[in-house]
This record gives sequence, structure tokens and C-alpha cells, in this order.
Amino acid sequence: MDAQLLAFTGLAAALVAMPGADFAVVVRHALVSRRSGAVCALGIAAGLLVHTALAVAGVAAVLASVPALFRALQLVGGAYVLYLGVRALEGWVRTRGTARAQAPDAVAVTDVRGGLREGFLTNALNPKASLTFLSVLPQFVPDGSPAMPRTLLLAAIVVALAVLWFQAVALLVDRLGAWLRRPRTARAIEGLTGTALVALGLALLCEPLLG
Repeated sequence: MDAQLLAFTGLAAALVAMPGADFAVVVRHALVSRRSGAVCALGIAAGLLVHTALAVAGVAAVLASVPALFRALQLVGGAYVLYLGVRALEGWVRTRGTARAQAPDAVAVTDVRGGLREGFLTNALNPKASLTFLSVLPQFVPDGSPAMPRTLLLAAIVVALAVLWFQAVALLVDRLGAWLRRPRTARAIEGLTGTALVALGLALLCEPLLG
């Protein structure tokens, strides 16, 4: 592996591992079950695949050149993250001081079905990811070499890193499950992740409205 590819892999790993809405969503699903967290992690990776594909196709450049379209996508993404946060907080309030109303198996089935969708939409509705990859990928394409094969390789590295990282997060949460799924601990984590998602959603909404 050449030095440029190694440098890109390190940078991509840092970008993928950066805490954000996708991390919070995977943790929330992994608290229900390892399968739910793993499926949600695949949804995150699929969302990244969309962004890398947009960057490769150059569509992300359109977002950068049309501010109104970019702001509209920011608002949609922010609203969705805010919705996830509000829903998590509603669950925290509903179960506060009581046992969960649903049986664990029923909750797991519901969250597994929605995990892929939530993971995908949380990542795919963030237009900043497309612009990030659009600005980063060209820096690691050597002069004089065909751009498409190299860019596709870089995109594949990003998606592979996302799969490994978020699957590791889901596995870690599952391994700590005996402690994390205690009623008080689970409610505290649900409240914290809900608060984090609400804060992130509001930040995403305020940026285009105030910017």
C-alpha cells in the first residue's frame, strides 16, 4: 500500500469514528440487541456509500454550487435527526420509573426492522458528508493516474472502515449489555442519546436558518 493510500486510510478512519448522530443511533439500537445494532451499522455504511457515490459522480459539486439546495437538504437531515432524538426522549420519559411496556423480543423485532432504515437515513440525509468526501477524495488521486479507479478504491475504503467501526461499536455495546441493559442504565443512556440527537438536530437546523 502506498504512502498516500495509508494517509487517506488514517484520515478516513478518523472521519468515520468521529462521534455524531450515526454513532448515537447505532448505540441506541445495540442496546436492544446485537442484531439490531449490527443492522443499523449496515444502514450507516449504506448511507456512506451514497455519499461516496455522489462524490465520485460529481453530484456533490452541484450541492456546493447551489446554496438553496444544500440548505434544504440540511433542513431535512436536521429535522430527521431531531425526530430521532425526540422519539428517544419520549421512550425515556415513558419508561421512567417503570418496566418497559413491550416484551424485549417485541422491541427487538421492531428495532431490527427499523434499524437499517434509521441508520441509512441518518447518514444519507447529511449533505455535509458528500461535500467532505468531494473535498477529500481528489487530494489522494495521484497526478496523471486515472481518476475513476482510484476514487472508487478510496470510496470502498471509506465504506469498509464504516462497516468495521460501527459493527465494533455494536459488538462492544452488546458485550457490555448485561450492565448497559439494566433498567436504570438503559434509561440513562436512552436519555443521553436522545438529548445528543436533539442537540445535533437543532444545530443542523439552526445552521442553514441562521447562516
